[in-house]
Amino acid sequence: MPAQFDPFSVDRDVELPLPAPGEVWTVGAVILNRDGKAFAQRRSPHRRLFPDSWDIVGGHVEAGESLLEALAREVREETGWHLRRVRRFLGVGTWTGDDGVGLRHEADYLVEVEGDLDRPRLEWSKHSAYGWFGPEDLGTLKEDRVPGEFLVHDLIARALHDRP
Repeated sequence: MPAQFDPFSVDRDVELPLPAPGEVWTVGAVILNRDGKAFAQRRSPHRRLFPDSWDIVGGHVEAGESLLEALAREVREETGWHLRRVRRFLGVGTWTGDDGVGLRHEADYLVEVEGDLDRPRLEWSKHSAYGWFGPEDLGTLKEDRVPGEFLVHDLIARALHDRP
């Protein structure tokens, strides 16, 4: 049974994909601060998937969870913040990791959170750093990635460019 979270709102025009049975889904949250910069965290160098690279908040959808329940859980687990509003659907991407799980579908959202944005509670066993990235900082998000692996860069760039 999925965990219960504080209520959050979802804007009317936010699309909610419907995962098909047997598909593996992940969710991602682009979080902007009051200066319009996007939050990203660096994955620890010992992580199997995408070691030492920048990532948005997110993770796998667990059995029995909806996409938005997983989004709220991941925001809380990875930052200590609380999801307050899902503002915009940013799209679905597909990717395959080198961990043998196969194809994943990732639903990404622009969200608002509540909490001390200056002091995220990172899972330090999984992440080694964090930062806030504006248009001038986007190149940093390509570190340790090869062309074709710029999902996080491209997603944040789109969210910053098209932000409401």
